[in-house]
Amino acid sequence: MIIEQQKSRLTSHLDGLLSSGQIVFSREDAMKKLNIPQGALLDAAERLQRHGRLIKPRHGFYVIVPPQYLSWGTPPPSWYIDDLMRHEKHPYYVGLLKAAELHGATHQAVMEFQVITDKRIPRIVAGKSAISFYYRKDMTECAKGLENRKTDTGNMKISSAELTVFDLLRYPQAAGGLDNTATVFSDLGSKIDPEKLTSLASAFERPVVQRTGYLLDKSGYSDRTEKLYEYLRASSPLPWTELEPASAGDPDFTPEPVEKNKRWHIIVRRWPEGDE
Repeated sequence: MIIEQQKSRLTSHLDGLLSSGQIVFSREDAMKKLNIPQGALLDAAERLQRHGRLIKPRHGFYVIVPPQYLSWGTPPPSWYIDDLMRHEKHPYYVGLLKAAELHGATHQAVMEFQVITDKRIPRIVAGKSAISFYYRKDMTECAKGLENRKTDTGNMKISSAELTVFDLLRYPQAAGGLDNTATVFSDLGSKIDPEKLTSLASAFERPVVQRTGYLLDKSGYSDRTEKLYEYLRASSPLPWTELEPASAGDPDFTPEPVEKNKRWHIIVRRWPEGDE
């Protein structure tokens, strides 16, 4: 009986939050507002989780599932990612393929919500959604490449088009392979600002910058890369680097280069095949 009363109080609390446009709350806030002990709150919350009314993506952090998303099992991650990362007390931005989609790269559906942060956080599966986190030690280096994007419940930080193309080559495991990356570059190239691209180059390893310049050229956007090329040439001589490092891992199975690009010092062992 007592558990049912606590569940009813928590349900009323959730309804009140939803009516005010809020879909998240912390364990501590709920305990304080409802004046109930931790054990009672956890029991009531667990029951609501079993009924699909509530999810707990991280310890002590809850997300309410609005009625229109009950069949999906969760509201869109964009609705709560900013609150989640504030709860974690770590900087973040939505990046990679998800950011590319938000910038208008629409060739493929993005299967996961990709976030870059300076904390190693396990992948979160909530209902039919998944949030994957990618680690970057120094977030301040790319802060000038962030944009604020409005969501249905507030705002979230996303990578600019310039930061996105660099990241796709820094985290190839998240980009779906070279062909998919080439497709995204074709979609985003027209949105690249040469000055902004060059200003972010120092935040990335030199081979990543070389590959970015090469793929933008290959995608037909060489007019966007001249300043980036000048930036690289101003430093020490460029070493040769592989376009796909994984393809050159085993000498016995490494194909012969089809191109050695002298502008970017890129060794190409197969041509990238982006979608038209």
